[in-house]
Amino acid sequence: MQRGFFITLEGGEGAGKTTLARGLSRHLAGLGIPALRTREPGGAPGAEALRGLLLGTALDWDPVAEAMLMFAARREHWVKTIEPALQAGAWVICDRFFDSTLAYQCHGRGLDAGIGQGLRDIALPGVSPDATLVLDVPSALGMARAARRSRPDRFEQLDGMFHERVRQAFLRIAAQEPERCAVLDAAGAEDGILSGALAELQCRLGFPL
Repeated sequence: MQRGFFITLEGGEGAGKTTLARGLSRHLAGLGIPALRTREPGGAPGAEALRGLLLGTALDWDPVAEAMLMFAARREHWVKTIEPALQAGAWVICDRFFDSTLAYQCHGRGLDAGIGQGLRDIALPGVSPDATLVLDVPSALGMARAARRSRPDRFEQLDGMFHERVRQAFLRIAAQEPERCAVLDAAGAEDGILSGALAELQCRLGFPL
């Protein structure tokens, strides 16, 4: 059985990752391609338990501890959910992956990037998405969208300077890895974003979409 493709969606708050993930899943289903839509932190029982701790507003984590928990959740997610689905031939569309830890914990919260890379090497040796779509919106617009949610999480409550650092971090990551990453202007209409995403995936995966 042919292994599936692993696609990650990255970007700041309110960028539209969840909406795009749904659109991609529907499009793949229409082509007869099995697809799993998942998210981080979460996507496996242990990772979902950690999600509540990491996104809840009751605790203010030290950045190192926060990154360690993110990668603990990510390891569970990879081992229990993502890798088995890929082995079974499904495409996996994941809302956030390790780029989010680099953007949020390292660039956003000031964690040394070497620590983030070390945790990645331990938790996910040799693992990298087949393609990553970075949804870019001005941080103010993203936060305005996120503010419409009924229960903002801990990161959504941080200030605009934090979210601008996160945005710039994602753009730097994409610039450093252009073969894996594509930046999409996510300020426009959903249909246009989906069309752009499909074109970028076809280019990077060499698969007709």
